[in-house]
Amino acid sequence: MHVLAGVLLDGAGRILVAQRPPGKHLAGMWEFPGGKVEPGEAPMAALERELDEELGIAVDPLSFEDLIRVPWTYGERSMLLEAVVVRAWTGEPQALDAAAIDWRLPWDIDPALLAPADRPILAALRLPEHYPITPAGASVAHATTLVRAALARGERLLQWRLPGVPPELARAGAEALLPEVERFGARLMLNRDIEGARLLGAGVHLSAAQLRELSERPLPFGQLVGASCHDPDELVLASALGCDFATLSPVESTASHRDAPPLGWPRFAKWAENASLPVYALGGLGPADLPMARMHAAQGVAGITGFM
Repeated sequence: MHVLAGVLLDGAGRILVAQRPPGKHLAGMWEFPGGKVEPGEAPMAALERELDEELGIAVDPLSFEDLIRVPWTYGERSMLLEAVVVRAWTGEPQALDAAAIDWRLPWDIDPALLAPADRPILAALRLPEHYPITPAGASVAHATTLVRAALARGERLLQWRLPGVPPELARAGAEALLPEVERFGARLMLNRDIEGARLLGAGVHLSAAQLRELSERPLPFGQLVGASCHDPDELVLASALGCDFATLSPVESTASHRDAPPLGWPRFAKWAENASLPVYALGGLGPADLPMARMHAAQGVAGITGFM
């Protein structure tokens, strides 16, 4: 089943969510308005029709912007949920087919209250297009300088990865840096350090090995969880665990992983399109690769040298 979801975005950066009415599947949970494509109907025409029926508005298709495609299964029912940002419409949205509607800033929405298939849509809205990672050989002092510079130039999601530093020193460095990160409205992800993330209220970026070991999401929804993935099976594990996003690598050849064959963009796109969460392209990439990444179903680009 092909389902379209409209992400109405107003001038204040708020998005509209609707509560599922009594008697429906997942009643009481919140979602992005929309509905299924009827036989013979064009997807974008279906979105226009559904938003008219559910909210009483006429949307401008010229304002549509693809956000993310989410394959999802509820029991034996499979669907492809395609989310589209809508920036222009006429009429005042009304709850014609929902128990209630509300306008919220993305970070003010509790993902636990959303229908599970809609959570990746919220994650895609919250996440930026860049995901810089501190270099492996950096000291705490050097990494701190790099992160401060990245924050100053607008980066808002950063991974604190210092494999050459004792774990307790790396955690202490992150703790000292977190107040500055939060002042910028940014998020810091601790590489593999689940306990440190719990203690500090930071995010955590899981290794592929941790994905296979864990049986449930290691942090509450208020703290981001990312994961390092290298194939479709690991992307499935990341989604099942409730991760907010994943990196998929290596897209291109990298000096740090010379023995790993690059995926290339066509294979990256195939795997990312079939993933049920936002995916960053990683491996031999920098900010200049963002347009190519977006063309191949990526949330954005992640990297070390190209960013730090």
